[in-house]
Amino acid sequence: MEVFDALSDVVFVFEVHQPHRLRRNLFWENKIFKRLKKGDLFAYYFDNDVNREIFKRAAQKCYFPSNQILLELIDKHKKQKRKVKVSFSLSGVFLEQCEMFDKDLLETFKQLAETGCVEFLNQTYYHSVSSLYPEKNEFIEQVKLHQQAMKCLLGCVPTFFENTELLYNNAVAKVVEQLGFKGIFMEGVEKVLGDKSPNYVYTAKGCEKLRVLMRNYKLTDDIGFRFSARWWSEWPLTADKYARWLANTHGHCINIFPDYETFGEHHWPETGIHSFLRHLPEEILKWEHLNMATPSEVVCKYAPASEIDVPETGGAVSWADIERDSSGWLGNAMQWAYYTSLRRLEPIVKEAGDEEFLKLWRYFQTSDHLYYMYTAGGAPGEVHSYFSPFQSPMDAFVAAQALLFDFENRLRLATLTANEPFLFYTNVGKENYTGVMVWTLKGFIKALEAIDVKAVEFHSMRGDFSGWAEHSLRDKILAEQLKAICASNLRGEKLRKAIINLAKKRFRKLSREVEEATKLF
Repeated sequence: MEVFDALSDVVFVFEVHQPHRLRRNLFWENKIFKRLKKGDLFAYYFDNDVNREIFKRAAQKCYFPSNQILLELIDKHKKQKRKVKVSFSLSGVFLEQCEMFDKDLLETFKQLAETGCVEFLNQTYYHSVSSLYPEKNEFIEQVKLHQQAMKCLLGCVPTFFENTELLYNNAVAKVVEQLGFKGIFMEGVEKVLGDKSPNYVYTAKGCEKLRVLMRNYKLTDDIGFRFSARWWSEWPLTADKYARWLANTHGHCINIFPDYETFGEHHWPETGIHSFLRHLPEEILKWEHLNMATPSEVVCKYAPASEIDVPETGGAVSWADIERDSSGWLGNAMQWAYYTSLRRLEPIVKEAGDEEFLKLWRYFQTSDHLYYMYTAGGAPGEVHSYFSPFQSPMDAFVAAQALLFDFENRLRLATLTANEPFLFYTNVGKENYTGVMVWTLKGFIKALEAIDVKAVEFHSMRGDFSGWAEHSLRDKILAEQLKAICASNLRGEKLRKAIINLAKKRFRKLSREVEEATKLF
C-alpha cells in the first residue's frame, strides 16, 4: 500500500430533514377560509397523511437500516485506537415527525448519541431561510429552539452549526459566533475558495473564534447523485474505490456531507448503497494516514489555513444547484412574493403572544415550500421536481400562498390588527423615533407600558393615539375614549396609566367579541 506523509481526517456528516408538507388542493377545491377551531389549523394546512407515508417509507428504507449499520460499526471499532465516527444534522421538524410517526426511530438516534462517537450539529429548528432575513432575531430564536430540542430529546448540546442547506455569508457567520458555536459548515465552492482547497479549516471574515469547514461537494456528490448512475464512467462505486479516492485527496480534513436519505431512499437498497455504507468505514481505516473524526474535533486539531470572505451584499452561498447560492429559494418572483408575505407577518405574530399562531407561522417558513417553487430547468430543475409533491412550481406557489393568506386572515382577525402600524416618537423628526412599532391593540398596550413617557405625552398632545384607533384600527369607540383622555389635564405617569387601562378594557371587550365570533373561524 502506498505510504503517505500527511494525515487526513475524514468527516462524514448526514443531513436529516423531512418537512411538514402543505396540503396541495385546498385552493382549487374552494376550501380555504373555512370556519375551523384554531386547534384544527395544523391538520388543515399540512398534509399529515402524505407526511406519514413519506416518513414511514424513508424510515424503513433508510433511517432504521442505516442507523443500525452505523451502530454496529461504531461498536465493532470502539476499543480500537482509530474509531468509526460520524455526525448528524437533524432538523427540528424531522424530530417532531419522529415523535409523531415512530418514536422507535428517535430511540436509535439516542443510541447513536450515547456511543460518544457521533456529533450532532445545530441548525434552525424549522429548517428555514430565516438567516437571510434582514433582521436576525427570528433566526436566533429558531437556533435556540433547536438547541433546546437537541438537549431535551437526545441529551446533547451541539457546539457546531450547519445552516439550512449550507446557506452562508459573513453576517450569518457573525451571528453564529455570537451564539457561542465553535464552527460552521459552508459549501466548498470555487467562487469563494478560488485556488484554495476545501479540505482545510478556515476562519470567517469578521469573526475572532469561529472556524469554517468546507463541504467537499465533488466527493459528496459522487455518493449522493452518482452512486447508482449506470452512465457514470466510475460505476459501480465500491467502498474500496471510494476509500482510495479519499486516500489520494490532499488536505487536513475531507468533509463529506450528503442527505441521509441517500442511503436507501434516493438510492434504493437494491443498488447496494447499504453495503457501501457498511464497508466504507473499514475501507477508510485500512489506510494508515486516514482517520475518521467529527467537525468539533477537526477545528480543535488544525490551525486555520486562511480566511473566508462572503459579503452579505453579494447574497449567500449554499449547496443547492449549479449556482450554489440562494436562488434555489429566492430566484423568482413567486418565491419572493411568498418570502415577503412570510416576513411581513412577523411583527403581528409576535405581538399576538399566541404559541399556536407562532408555531404555524414558523411551519410556513420551512425552506422546502420555497424550494418547490423553483422554475429553472435542466438538471437542477429535475432535482427540485424529484423532491416536490406538486405537479409544477406554479402549483406549489398557489397552494403555499393561498394557505398563507388564509392564515394571515385568521391571524389579523384574532389579534385585532390595524391597517397600518403605530410608530412611537418622543418629538418631531426622524432622530426622535424610538424604534418601537406596533400593529395590534395588544402590542399597543405592551409598548405603552415600556415606552419613554415623553412619547406618551407627545402623541397624546397631537391626537395621534385617537387618530390611529379611528383610521387604522377602525374603532371609533376607542378613538373617542382616547380623545377624551388626551384632552384631560393628565400628564406623565398618570396619563400613561389612564391610556393603558382604557386600552386594556377595550381589548378585553373586543377579544370576547372576536372569540365568540371565531369559536369556529
